[in-house]
Amino acid sequence: MIGKRAEFLLTDGAKISGRVMNIQDNALIIKLLNGYNVGVLIDEIKEAKELDEEESRDNRKEYEKSLRHEEHKNSGEKLKIQISIIHTGGTIASKVDYKTGAVIARFKPEDILKMFPELNNIANINSRLIGNMLSENMRAEHYNLIAEAVKEEIENGSDGVIITHGTDTLHYTSSALSFILEGLNKPVVLVGAQRSSDRASSDAYLNLINAAYFIKRAKMPGVYVCMHNSINDDDSVIILGTKARKMHTSRRDAFKSINTKPVALVNYKEKKIKVINKPTNTKSSGKLTLRRFNPKLKVGLLKSFPGINHELIDFFKDYDGLVIEGTGLGHLPIVENDKFTEENSRVFESLKKLSRKMPVVMSSQTIYGRINMNVYSPGRMLLSIGILGNFSDMTPETTFIKLWWLLSNYNTDKIRRKNLIMKNFRGELTDKSDESFNIIES
Repeated sequence: MIGKRAEFLLTDGAKISGRVMNIQDNALIIKLLNGYNVGVLIDEIKEAKELDEEESRDNRKEYEKSLRHEEHKNSGEKLKIQISIIHTGGTIASKVDYKTGAVIARFKPEDILKMFPELNNIANINSRLIGNMLSENMRAEHYNLIAEAVKEEIENGSDGVIITHGTDTLHYTSSALSFILEGLNKPVVLVGAQRSSDRASSDAYLNLINAAYFIKRAKMPGVYVCMHNSINDDDSVIILGTKARKMHTSRRDAFKSINTKPVALVNYKEKKIKVINKPTNTKSSGKLTLRRFNPKLKVGLLKSFPGINHELIDFFKDYDGLVIEGTGLGHLPIVENDKFTEENSRVFESLKKLSRKMPVVMSSQTIYGRINMNVYSPGRMLLSIGILGNFSDMTPETTFIKLWWLLSNYNTDKIRRKNLIMKNFRGELTDKSDESFNIIES
């Protein structure tokens, strides 16, 4: 029966129908018409009836009719707008290979739409495939390719774009697109999933449906991330693309807004959007243009650690730029205190040589908070040799992406002279960092 549509009568009298996805631990995994997966214990099934194609179509038509009625009842505005979905792969486009137990990128764009039919009751959906890869395999060429697809969709009349993407490097891509898409006058929302779309616990449905609803109702230009706000299936959180970061390996609410409040909470089921922190510098002031990345540039990201040696600093001598994840307020071990710390002086000399050749930018591995190299004398030593980034509250990942983008579009002298790393282009810098770590309550 796996892969077939069926209707089940349960021992408690309830009826459910959908496509049987798999059998796990004496339970059927069933995809309902609304896109959610549920698990039903085989022992609780009283009757089962396989549905033929005509019965499946009738069920689908009746379900979609009810959705359209509900949408019109709750909204006086025009039902249909145009939303483009650009697929790049990741867990949201993956399914479990039950032979190996591994998750593999497999779904096609049309499969995603079939699994989540409610999208068609929010907007006219245009779907296209860029790639089907796990996000750790992304490179600068892919950022350019996705940006070109976004521009094409907007120029063809889309009111907004959703990008399905793997979660591991989603925040790199959201930052990259924020910088590339200059003059953006439509919302672009990246969504992912921590659980593959064929699993009962998948978060794909909520992220997608709330992203589409945000585009339709908020009409807020900019690049955003839309993921679960908590582990529950209620609100999704909208985070500015340059301020998002994945903060947990597997929780559905893994993405947090760093050093600033999130933009909004969205709940499609309740037809509600709560705007919390509307961006002020993402308004379009002209035609959409692309300021692409140069894939040939070499930009490094180095984490400071106790016992770091100067050879590691020297490794980057042929690079075009370097971001350092310093400790605390922006420090490295560069001070010689005793016979055991002689190497620290060599680290400082290597940093001095490196900063003469290229932009070297400080960020903090603490993630939350702001760089301040004025407080302690080692920080002042770093400032004296030209280390950039003082007072930045960008994440290391956004700092890395921004430096790469700056080097792709400006010469090194201007980056240093104008201190462009500290110019606020896309909301990546805030005047006052928000100290909240907690889930935003609806």
